[in-house]
Amino acid sequence: MSTRLLPHPLLTPALTAVWLLLNNSLAPGHLLLGALLGWLIPLFTLQFWPETVRIRQPWVLLRFLGVVLFDIVIANLAVARLILGRPSRLRPAFIEVPLALESDLAISLLANTICLTPGTVSALLSEDRRVLLVHALDAPDPAAVRDQIKSRYEAPLKAVFESC
Repeated sequence: MSTRLLPHPLLTPALTAVWLLLNNSLAPGHLLLGALLGWLIPLFTLQFWPETVRIRQPWVLLRFLGVVLFDIVIANLAVARLILGRPSRLRPAFIEVPLALESDLAISLLANTICLTPGTVSALLSEDRRVLLVHALDAPDPAAVRDQIKSRYEAPLKAVFESC
């Protein structure tokens, strides 16, 4: 199929799925409208995409998504325990995470993944795009938090979206 008619073949079904999830319905009208939106949105936003997205290792991407979903659930429980327990024992910290990522998409996905995981927030990307400043709600060992971000999130994103 031509890239002109279907510029982002993976985004189209993803947008369709999001539409169906938001509407909580598999009615034919919602399926049709979701598919139409999933096709039109990438088509009309093509000029705003700075680079062509190439997924080099789709299985790594699926494993990454599983890890992120698992981490979101675990982090929700951990943050709830921290907040409901003794908030005075929290050890918040700003952590500099040096980046091996180069593409805008991969860096953006890393920053957003960090924000999706409760207890951490991407605060600032350095001007040279080599360091991401992350705030952690509770970081008794900031180096461990940095290493976890690099191994669980950055390494798979690099394998999926950038040439190794």
